[in-house]
Amino acid sequence: MNSIQPEKRVLILGGSGLLGTFLMPILRSRGYRVDLHGRTNATKYNADISHAGETFKLLDLIKPAVIVNLIGLTDVDRCEEHPNKAFLSNVRTVENVADWIKQRNSLCFLVHISTDQVYDGVGLHKEGAVTLKNYYAFSKYAGELVAARVPSAILRTNFFGHSRCATRSSLTDWLFHSLSNRNAIQVFDDVFFNPLSMATLSEMIELVMQRKPIGVLNLGSHGGMSKADFAFAFAEELGLSANAMTRNSTSQVTFLKTYRPKDMRMDCSKFENTLGVKLPLLKDEIKRVAREYYEAT
Repeated sequence: MNSIQPEKRVLILGGSGLLGTFLMPILRSRGYRVDLHGRTNATKYNADISHAGETFKLLDLIKPAVIVNLIGLTDVDRCEEHPNKAFLSNVRTVENVADWIKQRNSLCFLVHISTDQVYDGVGLHKEGAVTLKNYYAFSKYAGELVAARVPSAILRTNFFGHSRCATRSSLTDWLFHSLSNRNAIQVFDDVFFNPLSMATLSEMIELVMQRKPIGVLNLGSHGGMSKADFAFAFAEELGLSANAMTRNSTSQVTFLKTYRPKDMRMDCSKFENTLGVKLPLLKDEIKRVAREYYEAT
């Protein structure tokens, strides 16, 4: 006899990536039945969610109480070069999920993960201050509008941490590898953000699943900083030499084909007030993630 309550049946779409592989064991440890969807052999379900028929077949089979949607084409340059692929991944998939919820009159709650790249200009940005500067941001915002057609929490966020995914590396994985091997790297001092660790983000997603707030919510840390300051703080926390790192601006490099926002720092007071929590400082999140690397070595 299945002792897991029906309302604790969760489907993670796009669950074979960075966040999904981190989130799944946390949810399972807290008593959820988690079904994992992805496009690799590491997941049980491999349906094409950009295809309506496959989406409906999968959701009819699982009948989840909560869907956490992590599907997305996040490569900014690829989105710009292949807008139709960006649309299929970032918009059409959400349309199919929302259509299933509406057509089946399902009580399913959608947790839709969006991005801080819908912001630009001087932060801190509140949820209404959207500025779309590339097709990635445009397609993610369009996906948000679709998600809002059904009961959903739309979380704009950015994250980092020690990857548990065999095929994907995180920002801090790249930094840790580069610092450990004394590789010469450039870090941007004109791009600002306030991300969360994947551990904290996973905990907040679980809280959202419990409370089911409706609408768009910024979800990040306090005390945002430039990506250069982030990299140097991470190196210091790990006790690794930062001599091979060079501060640079995005205007001085040639490998970025598409414009990226310069300031994505978010005002997360709405999330804190709605959920009754205090989000952490970014410097403390860096310490938390540094411990993940210590424990892995």
